[in-house]
Amino acid sequence: MKAITKLAVATLLSMTLFTATATADIKKGQKIYLKKLKARCGFSGSKFAHKHTQDEWEAIFKAGKFSSEVKRICPKAKLKKKYAPDVFDFVYEYASDSGNVPSC
Repeated sequence: MKAITKLAVATLLSMTLFTATATADIKKGQKIYLKKLKARCGFSGSKFAHKHTQDEWEAIFKAGKFSSEVKRICPKAKLKKKYAPDVFDFVYEYASDSGNVPSC
């Protein structure tokens, strides 16, 4: 009985850790914006995120047009596909209707 309990707890813990690493991160998205996009865009992350509401950002991301929207807002920007989920989480969290303000 102890072995089954230990196995169940270990499985649950590993699944929890896996899901945490499989999701995008708001702070990581903010760092990516600061390092890769801010200088090319010429404005803060707050101004960038406030270009759309949360629903608009979500619709853009789900439609697969997030990178092209970033390019439209900031023509000099180059956003790698692997960074898109994190930057999306960042702009979604600080969108114009969220009431949140980033520190960048």
